[in-house]
Amino acid sequence: MGNNELKKYSTDTKIGVLYGGLSSEREVSLRSGKNVFEALKRLGYTNVVLLDVDKNIAEKLKSENIKVAYNALHGKFGEDGCIQGILELLKIEYTGCGVMASAITMNKEYTKRILSTNKDIIMAKSAFIRQGDDIYQKTKDLKYPLFTKPVSEGSSFGMTKVNTKEELQAAYNTAIKYNNDVLAEEFIDGFFVTVGVLEKDNKPFATEILEIRPKTEWYDFEAKYTKGMTDFIVPANLNETVTNRVKDMAVKAFETAGCRGVSRIDFMMKDNIPYLLEINTSPGMTDISDLPAQAAAMGIDYDNLVLLILNNAGLNK
Repeated sequence: MGNNELKKYSTDTKIGVLYGGLSSEREVSLRSGKNVFEALKRLGYTNVVLLDVDKNIAEKLKSENIKVAYNALHGKFGEDGCIQGILELLKIEYTGCGVMASAITMNKEYTKRILSTNKDIIMAKSAFIRQGDDIYQKTKDLKYPLFTKPVSEGSSFGMTKVNTKEELQAAYNTAIKYNNDVLAEEFIDGFFVTVGVLEKDNKPFATEILEIRPKTEWYDFEAKYTKGMTDFIVPANLNETVTNRVKDMAVKAFETAGCRGVSRIDFMMKDNIPYLLEINTSPGMTDISDLPAQAAAMGIDYDNLVLLILNNAGLNK
């Protein structure tokens, strides 16, 4: 796999790069979108515009006569099926996953329910806490430490490591600032790896695996988006058998959830067993994001990664 992509769309196609948005991940999306926009210009696309997504996005898309949307949004409204639904209504082709896969994978609990239908996918034990539930009753069968997380949020917003039962209420209160529903998940005492899944000729394939060693206690927002706060090892320090197992599980998760075009799958590794954490259907495209590093390790530079994703627009119907 290398830098040999042909262009699916002519260079004068009106392309809108959707970025910014209304979620807690707005600042990251602004960085992703700007990078994608610059890459498309370098690739020779002469009719590209940046569109900061707000409640008037449908009018913007129509007035700009956008033919293809490159989705560089992260989080709520951009990664959960909402923007995808608007694009479907306007009959605009777009990159990434469709409405259903986006909605499912944005919700960590429903992702787990869908992925549990595939016996080859391993996940940590967890509990789903709806608003009004007894949090202690819901988590009584889980072992500490736990992670509590908003069910539909990204970039580690609202996440807390809970070491004892006494810390649970405060952690839950942090999570519900973002979502009404919360996922409590047993902590896997291992190390974090992530792998991209892309498509070529309608066939999904895994990128190289990226091993992440944060300098914070866990891979939080600071570690993710501050240069120097995390050590990245690519390819990951895994033997060939484990490497193949992680890649195979990533592709199976991608297919089981109905993903298209691009996703990034996160795992915790313990005793050479990959525990799948979540699927990200609009991975970061900043200078220090995981997916560009994973692609580069297999010979796909940033511009050709953008082109590969663009070429898969429209697969999500």
